[in-house]
Amino acid sequence: MSGGNTLPVTLSLVAGVAGTVQIAVMGRLGDRIGVVAAFAFAAVVTAAIGLLVLLAVRRSLAGFGHAVDQPAWMWLGGLMGAIVVLTITYAGPRIGPTATVAVFLVGQFAAAVVVDRYGLFGLDRIAVGWPRIAGLALLAVGTALVLKR
Repeated sequence: MSGGNTLPVTLSLVAGVAGTVQIAVMGRLGDRIGVVAAFAFAAVVTAAIGLLVLLAVRRSLAGFGHAVDQPAWMWLGGLMGAIVVLTITYAGPRIGPTATVAVFLVGQFAAAVVVDRYGLFGLDRIAVGWPRIAGLALLAVGTALVLKR
């Protein structure tokens, strides 16, 4: 791993751990107060933290206004985040954190292959060769095994 990749890889690992903790915690909260209420509460906490970080880093909320002025398709990140949180809150207690993460990763990997292949959302096109397809297939097989209880 080159020095330029250390921080993104480390943050990605931390986010992976955070995602698993999120599945467990949101599932429990959803069991106690309801899935939709837990989702709404998490969204408010996330928005509050986001605004505080924006204020701390930029010393203004102008970045929020700039985001509103961007093309609507760029707002998909917020929608996708909402889908993720709502889904893990529902799925986690029903199929368990391991299966939830496994299924999530297969969907994420499959979508990433399509985004890479076609350069969607303005990203560079990245060839999809047999190693990526094999990796996706292995993830799918692993997920099928994890779903068996």
